[in-house]
Amino acid sequence: MDKVQVPLPEQPAASSILVWDLPVRLGHGLMAAGFVIAWLTAKGHGLKRVHIAAGAMVFATVLFRLVWGRVGSRTARFGDFVRGPGAAFNYLKSLREGKAKPTLGHNPAGGLAIVTMFALVLAAGTSGWLAFNKIGGHGLKSVHDFVVHALLAVVLVHLLGVFVGSRVHGESLVQAMVTGRKRGPPGLDIGSAHPGVALGLLGWVAFLVWWVAR
Repeated sequence: MDKVQVPLPEQPAASSILVWDLPVRLGHGLMAAGFVIAWLTAKGHGLKRVHIAAGAMVFATVLFRLVWGRVGSRTARFGDFVRGPGAAFNYLKSLREGKAKPTLGHNPAGGLAIVTMFALVLAAGTSGWLAFNKIGGHGLKSVHDFVVHALLAVVLVHLLGVFVGSRVHGESLVQAMVTGRKRGPPGLDIGSAHPGVALGLLGWVAFLVWWVAR
């Protein structure tokens, strides 16, 4: 009697799924644009208000991101990508050896860079606002400048990591952050892009920019 061969259950095929919600993508764009504008207007005569408004935009976005990192979509939450320096080091080591596995959300090194950037943005925004309002003495201007340069260094490292990660894993991480989509199992799609929350983010950023730069 011939044996009947029972087929193994098929794994769901990888397809284009939603990984990053709209608030995360919009926040990423606001931070990038605000940082560039603030950097370019830091020494410009008559551009102080523009510089302050740009800094406030980045600061407001990070404040929102701290909240969304606790209550947002799965890949937006800190618990999904914050793994600590040890995990980041191991990931970078495996990346150098060509053994790193692609991650659906942020990889451990990217997560560490993001948390570091958030902390530096908060320090830069606070010291800059205090210095602008002449609170705390002239030393705060030096603190602000130092923190901003440290932030620039982390941003450059982050961009390098995005470039290397894209090459090694054969995927465009920049495109994924723009579209919100990557290839992965359909069951890991985050579902909603949360456009209403994105509108709330825009309103919050606009309010804080107006309040700080008025």
